[in-house]
Amino acid sequence: MAIYSISDLEKLSGIKSHTIRIWEQRYGVLRPKRTETNIRYYEDSDLQLLLNIALLNRHGYKISKIAAMTREDIAEKVSSVSDFKIGLDAELDVLTLSVIEMDEYKFSRILDNHIEQLGFEETMLEVIYPFMEKLSLLWLTGSIKPVQENFITQLIRNKLIAAIEKEPLTTDRKAPKFILYLPRDEQQELSLLFMQFLIKKRGFQVINLGPNLALVDLKDACNIHHPDYVFTILSETFNREPIQRYLENLQNSAPESHLLLTGYLVAAHSVKVPSNSTILPSLDDAIEFLETKKS
Repeated sequence: MAIYSISDLEKLSGIKSHTIRIWEQRYGVLRPKRTETNIRYYEDSDLQLLLNIALLNRHGYKISKIAAMTREDIAEKVSSVSDFKIGLDAELDVLTLSVIEMDEYKFSRILDNHIEQLGFEETMLEVIYPFMEKLSLLWLTGSIKPVQENFITQLIRNKLIAAIEKEPLTTDRKAPKFILYLPRDEQQELSLLFMQFLIKKRGFQVINLGPNLALVDLKDACNIHHPDYVFTILSETFNREPIQRYLENLQNSAPESHLLLTGYLVAAHSVKVPSNSTILPSLDDAIEFLETKKS
């Protein structure tokens, strides 16, 4: 069980600490516990309740009216509210609740509505990535359990795979060809799948070799496919060998290809990258690069 300070609740709910205290004192919506040294703290159930209250409040419900509801009434109102179009902050609250409650229906209802209106790419950029940033706060406070993290990761992964499958394979054999992969122990599969989607959507050839790929296997794939580009991610979780040595070995494994490198280790560190490479510091940079390759 995670415990939270009032500042944690402010970060996770978007409700100012001062406002939370007023709601406690005036309406009794939360009842914090205290440590033996009289320090206030909150539990998972308090966070879940506050997220529900914040959602209803953003949707126009007065706090005095919410305070008069039972928890069951609040949950029922939240369910009905999330059936309608609501603002991004409120949607992020619903998505966060879907993780805490492991509620696939609640999660898919928000995403499918956005995908229908905006398309998958814009939904990823405008909803999923801000949502993942918000979830990072939950991970930092220890309030997301491994099973909840796996739950939401698999749901997003399923959405990505479905979107990739919907995009037609290009029949243009002259279109740029990309090979995508992750080194061993690199935990960025969702980003790799999204890159696959972005490339395929733009009519390019793309081969996703997936995670945990050894360079000897990458070399074999390059000898078969002769890709124009090889894309990979090198984040702070990569620690199998010095990054400089790995980049040199990577260049030797794909000498005829242009390397596209992203991740913390190459974007935020002073490393000497191979001459046949481009660093993509952010997702926006990756999308801009792909746009320049469209004929």
